This record gives sequence, C-alpha cells and structure tokens, in this order.
Amino acid sequence: MTEHAAQHAAVRLSDHAAELLDEARESPARRAARTLIGGSAQRVTMIALAGSSELSEHLSPAAASLQVLTGDALLTAGDKEWPLAAGSLIAIPHQRHALRAINDTVFLLTVSVD
Repeated sequence: MTEHAAQHAAVRLSDHAAELLDEARESPARRAARTLIGGSAQRVTMIALAGSSELSEHLSPAAASLQVLTGDALLTAGDKEWPLAAGSLIAIPHQRHALRAINDTVFLLTVSVD
C-alpha cells in the first residue's frame, strides 16, 4: 500500500495547500493534486486550481464531498450551480459536474472507495 502524507500522522493542510498552489500556477494544466489519505474505504485528495482554471465535466463516485480550504469556486451540475467560498462543504451530486476556480482555490475531495 502506498503511504500518503496524512495516513498515520497529522499534517498541516496549509503547508500542503501552499505547495500545491505553487505547483498549479506553474503547471500547463493550471492544477495540481496530492492524495493525503488513501485506502480501501476512502480517499482524501487535496487539489489546487490556479485562478480561472477548471475541472471539466466528469462523474465522481456516489459518495463524494468537496471542502474549500482557500479561494472561491463554482460547482455546476446540469442546470444547478453552487458558489463555494473558503470554509464551504458540499456533497457532490452523483451526476456529471464541473468545478471552476474563480480565483486561486484549494480544496479537499473526499470519496468513498468500494
């Protein structure tokens, strides 16, 4: 099993967020990700999106949530939109959806792994 940063010890989310945001700003895709917890039941991934970048429409597992740590983003699914600011937590709808960073944004994606 791969060891992830927060698998067996506490980590400072702010440190990882700053590093990932630097990586995202330098990346041609304008995003960066790091799995903090992985296993057979759940996965927690920190994702950084440089301002105005997006995760194009995709489908996620049935049980998934998104927690914005810094920045502002817009989650869209069908004709629904959810503006998300730092401190927001939302269950991701189990349908095709997209996420656009309004400005530099870092969030935690938690998914159930079956």
